[in-house]
Amino acid sequence: MQFSDELEFAHRGRKDVYEHVERYGTVNYETARRALNMEPTAFGHHVAILKRDGVIEQDDETLSVAFESESEERYADNDVEVTIRQAHNSDLSGLVGAIRSAIEDKTYIVAESIADIVDHENVLLRHNDLESRMFFVATVNGDVVGWVHLHAPEVEKLSHTAELTVGVLDEYRDHGIGSRLLERGLEWAREHDYEKVYNSVPSTNEAAIEFLETQGWETEAVRKNHYRIEGEYIDEVMMAVEL
Repeated sequence: MQFSDELEFAHRGRKDVYEHVERYGTVNYETARRALNMEPTAFGHHVAILKRDGVIEQDDETLSVAFESESEERYADNDVEVTIRQAHNSDLSGLVGAIRSAIEDKTYIVAESIADIVDHENVLLRHNDLESRMFFVATVNGDVVGWVHLHAPEVEKLSHTAELTVGVLDEYRDHGIGSRLLERGLEWAREHDYEKVYNSVPSTNEAAIEFLETQGWETEAVRKNHYRIEGEYIDEVMMAVEL
């Protein structure tokens, strides 16, 4: 599935099936059919075409949005074995936990909002008329220890841009995980024809600002007193990188 391209459906029923699966992430085949009030033959045909086109996938009686085929990257650093790969819905709780743990100091407001949204929706991948989003994760022994997230509104005038967040649990920093996650996210953005990726953090998050600067990001603007954190007004540093 070309994630960043506008999905087009030749039949309204096919669009309804995809949007139902996309809304919930993973659904039971028969439950979805009944919810859409479709005859078994028509529903089965639409599912078959969507599977053929790589838009949804089926595992026994479960339907889910199809993830792009991605290779895993594995490496070791000081006896820490890391896997970087695309996130799947089964990673959801671990991913949300990792984000919240990594931002306990409340210095990454955008990431905090993302964790809340994903936790509420209970879905990682999104591609609809309003937005697209993608996650990659770093895992150690199967547990999520870092993430990179890209979000793009489906608005023509902004279709060349995407917002990115990236983070790693404190105890797994200094193993090159953040840099590799960031590069994986930017690689995906390039592959999908994004021209600019941006990120915004409070000015108090000096570590994040320094990290992005070392990766070639530049500060485009500073919004004065944009955040109010524990009663204190904090500037927002708006950073970006051209692809």
